[in-house]
Amino acid sequence: MSGAENTAPLALAGVKVLDLSRVLAGPWSTQILADLGADVLKIEAPGRGDDTRAWGPPFLTKADGEEEAESSAYYLAANRNKRSLAVDLRTEEGAALIRDLACEADILVENFKVGGLAKYGLDYASLSKLNPRLVYCSITGFGQTGPYADRGGYDFVAQGMGGFMSITGEAGGQPLRAGVAMADLSTGMYATISTLAALRHAERTGEGQHIDVSLLDTQIATLANQAMNWLVGGIVPGRLGNRHPTVVPYKTFEVADGIMVIAVGNDAQFRLLCEELGVPELADDERFATARARQVNRDAIEEIVQNAVRNFARDELLARLVDRGVPAGPVNDIDEVFADPFVEARGTVHTFERADGTRIPSVAFPPKLGATPARFERPPPRVGEHTRDALADWLDLSDERLDALESTRAITQRRP
Repeated sequence: MSGAENTAPLALAGVKVLDLSRVLAGPWSTQILADLGADVLKIEAPGRGDDTRAWGPPFLTKADGEEEAESSAYYLAANRNKRSLAVDLRTEEGAALIRDLACEADILVENFKVGGLAKYGLDYASLSKLNPRLVYCSITGFGQTGPYADRGGYDFVAQGMGGFMSITGEAGGQPLRAGVAMADLSTGMYATISTLAALRHAERTGEGQHIDVSLLDTQIATLANQAMNWLVGGIVPGRLGNRHPTVVPYKTFEVADGIMVIAVGNDAQFRLLCEELGVPELADDERFATARARQVNRDAIEEIVQNAVRNFARDELLARLVDRGVPAGPVNDIDEVFADPFVEARGTVHTFERADGTRIPSVAFPPKLGATPARFERPPPRVGEHTRDALADWLDLSDERLDALESTRAITQRRP
């Protein structure tokens, strides 16, 4: 699972990213940029670092068998390929260092509360005067404007306010959030897309810009067809469990030894399903012959399919349906996901090995770029691991200057 060292060109080679974000949406975005070759400097508070470092257990187990308390699984998920600098923004010298780094950066990503960086002279208005080409991405819960701009933002709140929880869960049951922070993750991806678009503009014109990305905006946007059901049809979608609001049969079904997904997306697939289940006549039944008819008669066709599959073994039925081109799959636990041969064949897991022998698994960047594939060069850093090297690299600071900054505690360098 540990892929060979990547020697192919990097799509974002030479792009410098200053990452002042914490927790998930911002780090998820900057990890994508780092995977694609950008030089990402992660600015952390001396000592504690990113909040998520402590969000465990589980924590990374080092080669000596001890837990590494600053490396929770949560933190490790979003911070590979970055360099960590421990800089105290609350000191005048620390804030000045960040301003100097911003003058060298192409992109800055932050997720402070609205206006939170202005007191340090690190807001967009201040930094754009120093570096007019800077792409400055602000990630917040509710945006830079609007009635909730002053509120702190959390994924759970965005899922609730943005309607996602109202359509997630069993019919008649309680609203549910997703099992992972989907508002954060999708916001991170929208931030990345927007940042790359703004970088392209800056490269053409020399003009940077401020990008305002919010969890709630993103959560509403990713309602997708469910939002349009309301906007176009005046329908307030509800919770349907594992059913699809418009496509039928498209849900989980109980088989003899568990549960599986059958996801029939069109009339041709429905006909193939009926043939494989030994009821070919249903494909011509006017109650079920079309997608619209199946939606109207949802309960009837779902009951028929459930009765037809109940005595099949999961793997036998899955093989038969897949062979006929009917979309279907198992409902895997997480351990089963990583035991699937797909993971090995696709290089889904990359394992880093640090100089101290500690092995760090990581779920790889998923797209496979033919000419400029993602890199996996640096494991998620420890707090302040690269402070001196990165400052010398970007700002050409001497050892004497770095010593002076350490003596005032404006910066902290992690040492073995």
